[in-house]
Amino acid sequence: MDILLLERLVPEAESWLAERHALQIRPELATDLSALRKAVYKTQAAVLPRKVAITREFLDFAPMLKAVARMHVGTDNTDLEACRERKVRVIQATTANVRSNAEYLLAALLLLFRRGIGAPLAGDRHAEVRIGRELNGSVIGIFGLAPTGHALALMLHSLGARLIGYDPAVHHTAPIWPRLQVKPVSLQEMMAQSDAISVQMMDASRYKGFINDKVLAHCKRGQVWVGISRSQLFDVDALAHALSDGRIEAAMLDGAETGFASRGTPLHDKQNLFLTPRLGSHTREARLRASWYVAHRIHETLSAAREASAEASEATQPMPLV
Repeated sequence: MDILLLERLVPEAESWLAERHALQIRPELATDLSALRKAVYKTQAAVLPRKVAITREFLDFAPMLKAVARMHVGTDNTDLEACRERKVRVIQATTANVRSNAEYLLAALLLLFRRGIGAPLAGDRHAEVRIGRELNGSVIGIFGLAPTGHALALMLHSLGARLIGYDPAVHHTAPIWPRLQVKPVSLQEMMAQSDAISVQMMDASRYKGFINDKVLAHCKRGQVWVGISRSQLFDVDALAHALSDGRIEAAMLDGAETGFASRGTPLHDKQNLFLTPRLGSHTREARLRASWYVAHRIHETLSAAREASAEASEATQPMPLV
């Protein structure tokens, strides 16, 4: 078997691959580790969901594996060093979700600025009228210059928002700031001046708990927060306090890790905290882009491997006698 799909691509991409390679679609294997190990033994490429981790042990059961692909962004569930050692290519559609995530953040900002929209959407046709705010003229803090932040900045600027920003990994003199028309400021200044904060920080272990009491102490009262970054960026107790005392009026975060606001945590009863299940990257267009990217890269990898094998075979053939 050439390719094993535990996560589906769009039908067109699956058909395109099936015309060129032996393809099996087995999403049920994601919850059956024993069956998965048997299936990957002779597999050359696999498309795996987030719940399936790529470890050294997994690779031991896949000696023929040449590529592993993910439709999502993030490598915390993939042992990259082990993949390099085994010469297994890790394929990720890292840019496919940039636009969809930026639109999610924009939609979240609009919803939190106009929270009166929420009740009718939930079915209350006689909801109380709530006063809202406009993005035009508001100060929006761009917290992190990941690619999604670039797309969001362009959207917000066209709506008349004034943009300031901070990224611990980007110097304030970097040319990207004026290119995006975002004024670089200190973290404290961004907290104190922003009407809303959008968080799209690149994931890194050193940023765990980065948004803590010291940072949130400088919040402009009544701020709203939206974010697509890993929830481990937040100190849970600090965020709960800020949501309770009025510093943060409301927050909408996408794709929080399991347990982030579960029962028994400080965030569990916060009615002004809204968590969505990774909706940012789930659009038809983003899935189409990701599917075709993954399909082309897998085909490219397997074709190159076949050519290399054919060349090696020719090189070992004995020279004909003259």
